[in-house]
Amino acid sequence: MKGKLAEPIWALGAMSGTSLDGVDAALVLTEGMTISEFGPSRYRGYSAEEQTVLRAALGKWPGDDLEAASAVVLDAHIAALRGFDADVVGFHGQTLAHDPQGRGTHQLGDGAALAEALGRTVVWDFRSNDVELGGEGAPLAPFFHWACAKWIGAEATLAFLNLGGVGNLTWVDPASGRPEDPGALLAFDTGPANAPINDLMMQRRGLPFDEGGTLAAQGQVVDGALELFLEEGYFRKMPPKSLDRNDFSLMLDLVRELGDADAAATMTAMAAAAVMQGMEHCPVAPDRLLVTGGGRHNPVMMAMLESALDCPVQPVEAVGLNGDMLEAQAFAYLAVRVMCGLPTSAPGTTGVRAPVGGGQISRV
Repeated sequence: MKGKLAEPIWALGAMSGTSLDGVDAALVLTEGMTISEFGPSRYRGYSAEEQTVLRAALGKWPGDDLEAASAVVLDAHIAALRGFDADVVGFHGQTLAHDPQGRGTHQLGDGAALAEALGRTVVWDFRSNDVELGGEGAPLAPFFHWACAKWIGAEATLAFLNLGGVGNLTWVDPASGRPEDPGALLAFDTGPANAPINDLMMQRRGLPFDEGGTLAAQGQVVDGALELFLEEGYFRKMPPKSLDRNDFSLMLDLVRELGDADAAATMTAMAAAAVMQGMEHCPVAPDRLLVTGGGRHNPVMMAMLESALDCPVQPVEAVGLNGDMLEAQAFAYLAVRVMCGLPTSAPGTTGVRAPVGGGQISRV
């Protein structure tokens, strides 16, 4: 099949992000261009033991010892996805390593095994085609952000900010006719977001994350560490550009001598400052910034963004979207586009030479 479907179908998307918190699953009704309806969703968290296994696998590539991590990913996704009524499943897998200009990109997960377990067609391995054609392979949610802008009836330019393990920004011109049209989208990773803060909390407090920004709120931002962070060459690189989860491991070194609260406050400021740097790349200042991902639950980070940016900063719930499930919904939408032979990335989103579709299709 080629082009959008005659009628929309229910697609089920799954996302397990670099924060390693768990698997999100969500239904979207779409024909491959527009969003007709959002359906039920589910969250299946990783246990502490499962997180330990996945953390040990970070940075590994195909051919490494990944048997235990593969089992965690498959079992968690089966649990998250079973019981939904869907025509197709979009399976992102678990990113372990991302080096688009070198070894490529590695999302752990066997789509064929998942299809067999669920008894449903599964679309997976979304990023490889883009990387093979010179793209960054990330971010991939921007085409869905374009559809969301249409769904909310946006008329002025706007931006979506995902504050997951890594932060990424999508600038959208809602007047464009297709997401792959020149000028419709600009997208890129802004820098680290929750992942290094989560690592800090695990190292210092044995906690998975700074819930509600409580620890950061008790500390002071150390300007010297923040300034050293902003000297990183990544911020001077023009987009599109992308990051691996651990590319900014230097953040932990920069706050090593600080107390827990000051370290959390400073790393939160680093994540916010990375977004501020990224906003300067937008072709036109967006009318508003809609925030998704776990970072929107951190009032310290949100307050830092609101005080530094000239446009309103709102969680995506302000326009009727679900910030906890937006990425899972994105891969549901992208799965339908793959089934239809439509592009899933473009020069403005990943730097790929021309609009390209990705994904393997495993049928049962």
